[in-house]
Amino acid sequence: MRQALCLPLLLLVAACTTLGPDYEEPEVAWLSEWQSDLYGQINDTEQQNALDLRFWWQLFDDPVLNQLIAVARRDNPTLQIAGLRILESRAALGIAGSTRYPQLQQIGAAVTGVNSESSGGIVDDRSQSLTAYQTDFRVGWELDFWGRFQRSIESADAVFLGSITSHHDLQVLLSAQVAELYFNYLTIAQRIEIARSNATRQERSFTITQKLFAAGQGSELDLQQAKTQQLATLSTIPELESALVQMRNALNVLLGRPPGEMPELAGTIKELPDAASLSISEMPAQLLLRRPDIRSAAWQVAAQSAQIGVAKADYYPAISLFGSISWSGDSLSATADTTQLALGPSLSWNVFDYGRIRNNVRLQDARLQQTIESFQNSVLLAAREIDDAAIKVVKTAEQQIILKQALEAADRSLELANTRYREGYADFQRVLDAQRALFSQADRYLVVRGAHLNAITQLYKALGGGWVDMPINTIVPEATQQQMRERTQWGELLDE
Repeated sequence: MRQALCLPLLLLVAACTTLGPDYEEPEVAWLSEWQSDLYGQINDTEQQNALDLRFWWQLFDDPVLNQLIAVARRDNPTLQIAGLRILESRAALGIAGSTRYPQLQQIGAAVTGVNSESSGGIVDDRSQSLTAYQTDFRVGWELDFWGRFQRSIESADAVFLGSITSHHDLQVLLSAQVAELYFNYLTIAQRIEIARSNATRQERSFTITQKLFAAGQGSELDLQQAKTQQLATLSTIPELESALVQMRNALNVLLGRPPGEMPELAGTIKELPDAASLSISEMPAQLLLRRPDIRSAAWQVAAQSAQIGVAKADYYPAISLFGSISWSGDSLSATADTTQLALGPSLSWNVFDYGRIRNNVRLQDARLQQTIESFQNSVLLAAREIDDAAIKVVKTAEQQIILKQALEAADRSLELANTRYREGYADFQRVLDAQRALFSQADRYLVVRGAHLNAITQLYKALGGGWVDMPINTIVPEATQQQMRERTQWGELLDE
């Protein structure tokens, strides 16, 4: 008897225990020693006041870019899907939270009609009818002695919070993609203008050599070389125009529009915006762990950590309270109606599982370690993105200065070559070489200017800038909400 009483006491002592590890965010051992100054681009805190990292693109002071990003945040289909995933995970969290309450709540009812007839034999023919009816209400509540349901709620909560940070991360990516495509569009448009301008200049040279050749004062070699150079320049324009349309189409898709003209880009070809000095005050190591994708990776660790507790709860018995009340009767006056009330605890324990529970715990633990390693790798890749973008900003700025000087020298060289050719001190080949050099340097200078703007964009993206907490009516557009309300009762989930 004493031993028999010990088992319930031991169960009560262990009861209300939440099994499995409590979540702790993985530590990144090397992060405290990684103190990059972004190759000299960290500014004083006082200089940071003018720029909010959430709206880093305002650094370029370009109203068109500001408008495009605002439209993309409102209408981008992928961002809207991410918003709907927040609602999905919120509903899943509600399902997990319902396990706190009685899991079984059922009302049952049955009506049975029986009609029997007998004939033949020594007994007179008989006919008998019977109607039986029964109703019952059953309640079953498995108590969360071992934290199975608590851990499930923790896991669902982490998934829900992870869906929010995934939405933030998509905002970061979307803002950077819009800026990059916009800068690429402007770069290509300017390259087309430069190609056309050089083709016009080369056409004038070709016309001059044509007249000189007709007058017998020039050689056919000069004529054919001038024609070759002009046609070579013209041949670059169709490829650039094709790339320009592709950039515009890509922008349209990000804005949730079909391919076609964009009113924001209509009109004269806009110059590339000037790249203002960067405004970053916090150390990259401080910003890195706040990146939305890193937060999402951390929530994945939290969600999987709770699954170990769910798996370990299977080692122990499921202790439940049950109750039922039922009433039954029939149409026969000779029988009495019956009312029955049943209450009591129940216990079920899967004693022989042949290693299933143990291996399920191992499986969940292996998955947890995978998410931890994935988190560590995400931090490592994020640090690399920051460093790669920072060095590219510095080096494209240096390259831009050199190419600007080279462009000025090429422009002056063409001017001198034309003068010396007109005065008879140089042949026409020097003019052609100077024209070719000017076109090449102007094109390269524009490409590097665009690359510098994109490098700045990549740096702010790598630092996790470009997201804000959005209200539900922005995450899920009103028209979409209306469709969902017509199909399903969403309650307050579409309002809060």
